[in-house]
Amino acid sequence: MTIPCLKCKKPAIVFIRYSGAHLCKAHFIEYVERRVKKDIKKQGRTNDETTFAVALSGGKDSTVTLHLMHQIFSSHPHVTLHAITVDEGIKGYRDSSLPIAQKNCKNLGIEHHIISFREAVGVTMDEIALHHDELGECSYCGVFRRFCLNKKSKELGVDKLVMGHNLDDMAQSILMNFTNGDMQKLARLGPHSKIQPGLVPRLLPLRLIPEKEVMLYALVKGIEFHNAECPYSLRALRGSFRDIIDALEENTPGTRHSIMNSYESIKDLLLTQYPPVTLNVCPSCGEPTSQKFCKTCLLKKRIL
Repeated sequence: MTIPCLKCKKPAIVFIRYSGAHLCKAHFIEYVERRVKKDIKKQGRTNDETTFAVALSGGKDSTVTLHLMHQIFSSHPHVTLHAITVDEGIKGYRDSSLPIAQKNCKNLGIEHHIISFREAVGVTMDEIALHHDELGECSYCGVFRRFCLNKKSKELGVDKLVMGHNLDDMAQSILMNFTNGDMQKLARLGPHSKIQPGLVPRLLPLRLIPEKEVMLYALVKGIEFHNAECPYSLRALRGSFRDIIDALEENTPGTRHSIMNSYESIKDLLLTQYPPVTLNVCPSCGEPTSQKFCKTCLLKKRIL
């Protein structure tokens, strides 16, 4: 039996469990795009002359983000859109996603920039993994990726760095920081309302869109993306929180949204209790840091 769309009589392609809506292809696309546009406005006014850079891995989230940002802002003559890909140096993974990222940028007419761990840090992720450090590969990768994105964004004169974090990612981060008792890190989750000197603020267009909806949007829009999982993510703690939230969402649809809404309701209180710290300039690399040396330089000393 074909189930009709909630808004028209066409066959539905998806059932949104947390809202109870069946939607056809056209109304599902509209449903996603409307929420993204609304949330971009909520995250801060876009000035007439703004330069965005999308952190583009080539995966579904960042590639969908690239297409949505192009669709929303391409008609604005004074808005500039770049794409930045960080090449961590993961053989068989990043080298297979780069051509897809480049192809999407070429098709959309977006200038594509690549910055590598080798170039910016002096070591590849594959070489880091050979050290078998107790911190785990993801600890190094996260710090070095943020360093590379911020460095390249400043070189390009970017006003806002656009990340592809979806609702699942956000819910996992909130739960992880809360469970670890890291309230300061929880308070610093993007999007950022206060601009810290030397740090490019983040924009998160997909933060209210569940991962499965991002995947379906890419498929129905015919967006080509790199569909593979990083080989080093198997050791990441985040996987445990992903399983927990998936189980909660399965039993109680809307759990991810509830986690996000709860965080939004206390974020101002967290920022009052844990305001942004005064940043210093790292004497080694010149990047901003709350300590004497930045995390990137401290981690480099462990392996170089």
